[in-house]
Amino acid sequence: MSRRRRALLLLALALLLGGLAASSVSRREAALEEALGPLRTVLVTSAPVAAGDPLADARPVLRTLPTRWAPPDALVSAAALREARAAVALPAGTYVTRAALRAPGAAAGLPVGPGERVADLVAHGDPDAVVAGARVDVLVTRDGDGTRVGATVLALEDVEVLSAAPAAVEEASAGAEGADGRRVAVALRVSVRQAVYLAAAQSFARELRLLPRAPGDRGRGRTGLAVDERLR
Repeated sequence: MSRRRRALLLLALALLLGGLAASSVSRREAALEEALGPLRTVLVTSAPVAAGDPLADARPVLRTLPTRWAPPDALVSAAALREARAAVALPAGTYVTRAALRAPGAAAGLPVGPGERVADLVAHGDPDAVVAGARVDVLVTRDGDGTRVGATVLALEDVEVLSAAPAAVEEASAGAEGADGRRVAVALRVSVRQAVYLAAAQSFARELRLLPRAPGDRGRGRTGLAVDERLR
């Protein structure tokens, strides 16, 4: 076989292998896109910002990610942040959501709007998961009254955590009883009715428990779900 024919054969083989490789990559990209679903561009902080500070200080940047992983109220344009201030402290790398914006007319230092209140409580929870900006469900466990056993009730769903910190020993023992000692002192954004309920629950409840939600999980509809100590 001449050198010319050998070169042409090798070139054809290279083109064939290149086409097969490109086809394989294309199929894998299509499979990945199908698995991840549609994409969405959202704003993410590139620097930490304290509650009450201008959100421009967080130097938000656009980031593309699968829609199913993005918070439903995530902002997609920096134009919405003009003169806006942070409702809560936002670490670097946090999604910028409408809930993170201080409501117009909110009192200075209070990240709440009309009809909202800040409810402070100490509850059973994981301090590593119950953090500012997280969303939680609140469980309330009552003592039995002698004629029936106590019950645990899903009292509130999808509540925003405004601030959180591990509870001090005396706070934990006074505010919530439990076996593992993991307690967190939190401030929650709630309605007036919910704030009144939580204030009362800290007196009558045997235990308050916070269940962190997965990012983007805003499902509701199970409030009032109750199970007694016999798991019924």
